[in-house]
Amino acid sequence: MSKRILIFSTTYFPLVGGAEVAMKEVTDRLRDYRFEMICAKIQPGLSRVECLGNVTVHRVGFGWKTDKYLLPIFGTLRALTLGKFDAAWSLMASYGGFAALTYTWLKPRTRLLLTLQEGDPLEHYAERVGPLQFLHARIFQRANAVQAISRFLATWAKDMGFAGVPEVVPNGVDIERFAKRIAPEKRAALRRVWGVLDEDVLLVTASRLSKKNAVDDLIRALTYLPMQVKAVIAGVGEDHQALLALTKKLGLENRVVFLGQQGHDALPGILQACDIFVRASLSEGLGNAFLEALVAGLPIVGTPVGGIPDFLVDGETGVFCQPRNPLSLAEAVKRLIEAPALRETIVRKGSLMVREQYAWEGIAERINRLLIRLTTSV
Repeated sequence: MSKRILIFSTTYFPLVGGAEVAMKEVTDRLRDYRFEMICAKIQPGLSRVECLGNVTVHRVGFGWKTDKYLLPIFGTLRALTLGKFDAAWSLMASYGGFAALTYTWLKPRTRLLLTLQEGDPLEHYAERVGPLQFLHARIFQRANAVQAISRFLATWAKDMGFAGVPEVVPNGVDIERFAKRIAPEKRAALRRVWGVLDEDVLLVTASRLSKKNAVDDLIRALTYLPMQVKAVIAGVGEDHQALLALTKKLGLENRVVFLGQQGHDALPGILQACDIFVRASLSEGLGNAFLEALVAGLPIVGTPVGGIPDFLVDGETGVFCQPRNPLSLAEAVKRLIEAPALRETIVRKGSLMVREQYAWEGIAERINRLLIRLTTSV
């Protein structure tokens, strides 16, 4: 008989980030389990109950953004109507984590897996919970097992009071999608649409336009680089208008291309039409966009923060620059431009690393082994 696992998440499809995508990739591959998920409705028009892949999703609330604040109450009440489970699983120590904590208070024999996917600076989480910091720590202390997507987050789990040994299991990459080569004609067509020349060197970043991703540092770095070096920026976010203003202020309108929101299916082509992937992150839970770029055939530039050092070895699988230092970023780009052999080494070693360590099939099997241990422990 299939084991039943109760998942708590703040949101789920169609309201997704990397954590929700990872959950679907993993659960779709774990066919020996029956997954029920509790999440906040957040958006009007979404079904109260629906099956998405291998997960039956139960949304609670009124379809308002404030539903997440009610999740510990409404989510727990809904969960209590769903019968017996072999374990509970919290996707991040967020609003869903508080719901999981509340549920396990009422069901104290429930064993709890906590997955950490957080990508913002850790001090932000302390600020958000404010006087409820002690309750936030209780999520970590209550967990029977912790899966962290990076060593950085595993250390956070210990600092927050987790008594065991966190298991580092990263997110995976859809290798087939990003490795599939686009035709030279499509590459040339994309560059024409963007208004760049064949000889231009295109730096690309794909991320939310927010402070933590430091897209402003990429724009400022162009002032230290030759005119033929340009930037392609894919994504939307709260810093969009400020980044447009910065580009105009620096006189870089002809060297920065803002693509706006791009679907995940479009990203492989965008990456392959460019030359170097850059993200000067101020914080990062792991950094899947770097891994996707390596598989797509691009060398990468990143900062030694958060989970990035888990996969980026300077001179082997990427090049480091220092955070909040556009000159350092420009020097890292020059290092790649001037050394074709280095670019080739990074792409070869980086792509092999991703294929060996970050394929979703292997990630799902590691999660499966974790769930087996969790549900068979006394």
